[in-house]
Amino acid sequence: MSLEAVTDYFSPLGMANRIMVMEKSTATVDEAAEVHKVDPDQIAKTLSFKVNDTPILIVVSGASKIDNKKYKQHFQKKAKMLSAEEVLDVTGHAVGGVCPFGLPNPVEVFLDISLKKHQEVIPAAGAQNSAIRLTLPELETYSQAMAWVDVCKE
Repeated sequence: MSLEAVTDYFSPLGMANRIMVMEKSTATVDEAAEVHKVDPDQIAKTLSFKVNDTPILIVVSGASKIDNKKYKQHFQKKAKMLSAEEVLDVTGHAVGGVCPFGLPNPVEVFLDISLKKHQEVIPAAGAQNSAIRLTLPELETYSQAMAWVDVCKE
């Protein structure tokens, strides 16, 4: 169902044919990197947080981890990740397939500057075995990102 939502999202944009459905799992960064034959850092992982009870998504490079101090400086709140159930409710995607595309309701999306070291990244596409290759300008456009942020450890 979630892959279907992402496909429906990209279809009118002429991009649905770029969604890749793999036979092997790509649910973790390492699995995705192995399947796509790229460095794990080139996998774009989507993390889900709450800011004042409002869910947000932050897309970061695969090897990056949230820096709690930077996060708090930017969002004025301590980082609080959503539970797996909350992620599914908010995004319509199960953990391992979470992406900023085909969401059932609007959610603010932010892109971390850790992604900027790559010309192309590979985020999930709604399922634990799907993905789409995007340039950074495409990711910015299709994720409808609010802004670039610097909230990861260097």
